[in-house]
Amino acid sequence: MYEKNGEKYFIVDGHVHVWDARESNQKNVHGKQFIDCFYDYHKNLSPEEVVWDYDTYTYYGSERFERDIFVEGYVDHAIFQATLLSDFYHNGFGRTDEALALVAKHPGKLTYNHAYDPRHEEAGLEQLRKDADRMNLQGVKLYTAEWHGDSRGYKLDDKWSRRYLEECITLGIKNIHVHKGPTIRPLDRDAFDVSDVDKVATDYLDLRFVVEHVGLPRLEDFCWIATQESNVYGGLAVALPFIHTRPRYFAQIIGELLYWIGEDKILFGSDYALWTPKWLIEKFVDFQIPEDMQTEYAPITAPQKQKILGLNAAALYDIDVPADLRLAEPAGQEGVEVAAGARETVSS
Repeated sequence: MYEKNGEKYFIVDGHVHVWDARESNQKNVHGKQFIDCFYDYHKNLSPEEVVWDYDTYTYYGSERFERDIFVEGYVDHAIFQATLLSDFYHNGFGRTDEALALVAKHPGKLTYNHAYDPRHEEAGLEQLRKDADRMNLQGVKLYTAEWHGDSRGYKLDDKWSRRYLEECITLGIKNIHVHKGPTIRPLDRDAFDVSDVDKVATDYLDLRFVVEHVGLPRLEDFCWIATQESNVYGGLAVALPFIHTRPRYFAQIIGELLYWIGEDKILFGSDYALWTPKWLIEKFVDFQIPEDMQTEYAPITAPQKQKILGLNAAALYDIDVPADLRLAEPAGQEGVEVAAGARETVSS
């Protein structure tokens, strides 16, 4: 457990991967475009001393994962968010079997969320049932901009997507993580739009929708949706690294999130190996809203950081937390409280 200035932080990294983007696994030029875009994010938003070489970045393997997450990264529990991209990679981008082997090796420290694509229709539904049983799924990760044949994306409220969400309820899969963030080449920007989250969150109250990357660059749209919908959460992956390159921009992001949706619905994620958790955790624990911005955004407290860095995700996934750090009530249950200003704004 990470500790700083007498405060303890139970860390749940809610967004990690083991991927294989080596040339031998690339099915076409789009596979190279995708990993090149990932590497540009990594290189341009990371401190210079933690930037990897390109070859290591394309495939780093289990030993590196264990070191960066558990040995050096302060992480008490991590959650895999699968990314398949079957049209770009021969064996898929995410290494499913390797991730599942790590889950088995580290009981109680890793959770695996698999992916599905509703455009596979009935065959995909049957596969989801098998995956849920074999992988003990508590959550899934969806890429609404993923390509499938001639289709370059789908909406969460499409007919077949709704069928899959209903099946998730039947299977007890409650946590629906959706990539709704920055465009990744060659995927299409509009396919990541957050508006479809609003519809399904209203219609499926038994599910919890975690909007990964808090909808960037559509932060305002996301905040309005997540304020209205008690079952919509925000994942900080991709947003958090701006704490290094653009700290005032990050102050605006986290300030808006705390104002609108409150600290109970924000989840930490490194998006490993886009970034490593160690420096993100250290910088976030040390971070404070600049004084000249505190007329608009309240200072961030240690209890708020404790919730964001792990306690909120632990509540969603029933992860055991040390007794002295447990939340009084699970995050995201009845009547989630939002910032007073946001409540007044929305109700007026």
